[in-house]
Amino acid sequence: MNPLAEQLNNDIQSENSHVYETLSDFGKRIFFPTAGILAQSADAKQNASLYNATIGIALEGGQAMGLSTITEQVNLDQHSYLPYAPSPGVPALRKKWQELQLEKNPEMKKVDTSLPVVTNALTHGISLTASLVMNPGDKVLLSDHFWGNYNLYFGATLGAQIGFFSLFDDAGEFNHAAFKEALIKETQDVDKLTVILNFPNNPTGYSLLSKDVQGIVESLKEVADSGKNLCVICDDAYFGLFFEDDVLKESLFGYIAEAHERILAVKVDGATKEDYVWGLRCGFLTFASKGAGEKTYKALEQKVGGAIRATVSNISNLTQQMVLNSLSNDEYSSQKQEKYDIMCGRYKKVKEVLKDAKFAEYFKPYPYNSGYFMTMKLLKGNAEAFRKHLMSTKGIGVIAIGESNVRVAFSCIEESQIEDLFEKLYEAVCSFEA
Repeated sequence: MNPLAEQLNNDIQSENSHVYETLSDFGKRIFFPTAGILAQSADAKQNASLYNATIGIALEGGQAMGLSTITEQVNLDQHSYLPYAPSPGVPALRKKWQELQLEKNPEMKKVDTSLPVVTNALTHGISLTASLVMNPGDKVLLSDHFWGNYNLYFGATLGAQIGFFSLFDDAGEFNHAAFKEALIKETQDVDKLTVILNFPNNPTGYSLLSKDVQGIVESLKEVADSGKNLCVICDDAYFGLFFEDDVLKESLFGYIAEAHERILAVKVDGATKEDYVWGLRCGFLTFASKGAGEKTYKALEQKVGGAIRATVSNISNLTQQMVLNSLSNDEYSSQKQEKYDIMCGRYKKVKEVLKDAKFAEYFKPYPYNSGYFMTMKLLKGNAEAFRKHLMSTKGIGVIAIGESNVRVAFSCIEESQIEDLFEKLYEAVCSFEA
């Protein structure tokens, strides 16, 4: 093992040995190359008084060389975005995102966490975390309503064993009993388990209620007390889009962060959905665990930075500069509120339309209170067959999930069009031969 990796591992073990035990073989091996080219380039940047012939970019007149066909499209100083960004991300952006995390998540102010590391959005953040803590064949626990890409990564790519718990109980609320039972079952014959908690949930558009927090934390602590190590990933992709008063309006991460020495909490979030910049691919990873401190967090940041360096080298500097400038703009908050109001209006319109009892004969909506989506159970027939029927007869596209679920993204439908959308869904299901 590289001595740099050994030092990072020692730093983690010195504060919380359970975090080290949670790491995969790769997670233990990976390191950030603080020696070699990067270190020599940093040294030259600080101390080379005449020429700096270390950096792997081209300069012209002291600025990053660029083609005007590119630079004329961007209203930024080309030297701010054409050079490489640091592998863990632009320092100013990392600090700004952490400041905003603390503002939006009061519970996080009570705990110590790592500085967020910039990722190529949330898919990248989830895969980085999984590679850090999971070996092929390890177990991951998801709710039975889950984003399909989890299966593509954890199942097809990583080769993990995927377990599920029922998200909803008979009352249409978070199923605490099923969650606890699944935690116990999936850790019976293993020493560690990765858990993903995705709220607002894709595909259902459901977020936890404030009253749910204590039960979830207690279930996690009970399993940790039994000697099992847990990595709990809070997938906060749609964070902030909460449309009901009783919804928990901050991340579970803050509550899990120091729940137990055997729980490594990971917050995966980003500007992608929150700030409507899907194609810019900008996400963040933040770590926390009870008993961990600066050494552990610096080590984890360097391990993630090393994983980024080894695969994609760094995240788009242009993306990071644009997001940083947006977050720092005086109009950022008011513009966010404006878009939130639009999304909330669409959500409320869906709720209003579906009050019509005629829909209940064919569709049963799963609980929803946030995010981009709502999902309905098709009560007659196959979801994929209905999707094709809806497309061919009405020209409307929805997502079929499994045998009977249909996901509708109200995020991309104007409020004035929502009633017509559901009326045509109803007309199509009436003519659908199950």
